[in-house]
Amino acid sequence: MKKFKKSRRKLTVAIIAVFLLAGAAVFLSLQIRNITVTGNKKYTSDQIVDLLFKEGWDRNAIFCIYKDHFQKHEQIPFVEDYKIVFQNPVSVEVIVYEKSVVGYVSYMGSYMYFDKDGIIVESSSGKLTGIPWITGLSYGHIALHQPLPVEDAKVFDRILTLTQLLSTHQIPVDEIKYDSQGNATLVMGTIRVYLGSNDQMSGKISELSDQLPVLGGLSGTLYLDTYDEAETVTSYRFMKDK
Repeated sequence: MKKFKKSRRKLTVAIIAVFLLAGAAVFLSLQIRNITVTGNKKYTSDQIVDLLFKEGWDRNAIFCIYKDHFQKHEQIPFVEDYKIVFQNPVSVEVIVYEKSVVGYVSYMGSYMYFDKDGIIVESSSGKLTGIPWITGLSYGHIALHQPLPVEDAKVFDRILTLTQLLSTHQIPVDEIKYDSQGNATLVMGTIRVYLGSNDQMSGKISELSDQLPVLGGLSGTLYLDTYDEAETVTSYRFMKDK
């Protein structure tokens, strides 16, 4: 009877060991092989993958699920959050939710990026490609996650309208300057475009898009502040730099 109990105990231990080894084998074999990234504009897909899957264990499917659900997500500049969705045990999709950024200002050696409401969402020592530098605004102390303290908060509506129009027409600009009256000037390399007030801005940017091929290689200022959509014949001044 004792020999039977010992044999049964050994068999139970052996079965448990087999299951443990099988479980460990499955755990180690479930390696993520295919990673797709969506929603990313400020980072390339390779950059996102390098940031989220740094170590070998990060590509283990089971560890990845645990890390995604029970540990804090990686803090990535200009990214609000991300989601990892398993398509199958070895393929995942990383959905990136980027922060909304319309422009930046320079402050104490840093670039302070703000959203459509003027909230500072990120501070960086480097410039982000495709985001214009906004100059001419008067403001005091700047703090992260707080509104940019300007005198006229309506300026953010004007900045949003202008940057959206520029994006729609795929017109890259280096800088948007505002004067004390709220008039805007675009800086595009050696070309400056004086837009004036926010009136009829859609037409002004559309006209600028048409004029760009003519401006190639030139240096000077194009004045579009006189644009009037009611006029059938348009004529604008271009002052070459001396």
